[in-house]
Amino acid sequence: MGSLLCCMSEQNEEKSLERNLEKKISDIRRNKFGQSKLKSIDTIVMLFPMFKERLKTLRGMFQQYDEDSNGSIEPDELKTFLEDLELHLQENEIENIFQYCDIDGSKGIQFNEFIVLLCLIHILTEPLSSDDAPKAELAQLGEVFDTIVEIFLFFDKNGDGKLNKKDMMRTMNETNPKERSPAHITKNRFKEMDWDRNGQVTFREFLFGFINWVGIDADE
Repeated sequence: MGSLLCCMSEQNEEKSLERNLEKKISDIRRNKFGQSKLKSIDTIVMLFPMFKERLKTLRGMFQQYDEDSNGSIEPDELKTFLEDLELHLQENEIENIFQYCDIDGSKGIQFNEFIVLLCLIHILTEPLSSDDAPKAELAQLGEVFDTIVEIFLFFDKNGDGKLNKKDMMRTMNETNPKERSPAHITKNRFKEMDWDRNGQVTFREFLFGFINWVGIDADE
């Protein structure tokens, strides 16, 4: 019974985080309505080299907080990182975001999961503007994370905070007829992100899929 209640509690916390993300992304959509410079898939693909180069700069920060150099950041190391950012989160909040980003259940945040975690922190917290490291470095990457959110919104045509296969296929194939992708490629892209096969992709799932598209290898 205890393990069942624990599992239900974790699922509830995950749903709560997802609702907070959806609300934040909805606010971003409302504030930036009509301002997007993304007009087609081609304009997104052209940004991939920039994404890859700038996100790879986070490797040094990851290694700094991976104090035991085991290739992952454990809960205590994450707590130190958040304290250095002066993000005074409650213990349960730290645990929730850790579990939310620890996709493989390894009890450690690997590099690709670290990128996702930083993007979520950027969305869920106030903008970081301090000149102190590591806040300065993350503040500089804020524009990158904002653009990733903008790309998500580019696909999220109905504005419900999730992507569905029909709208994604339409968006990838109709924004510019000259850029039409074969249907099986578009379906595979969606399948890569839809881990639970429920026909919808959350922002977290999209982030991991996007990192894979850009080509940031967790073992680089």
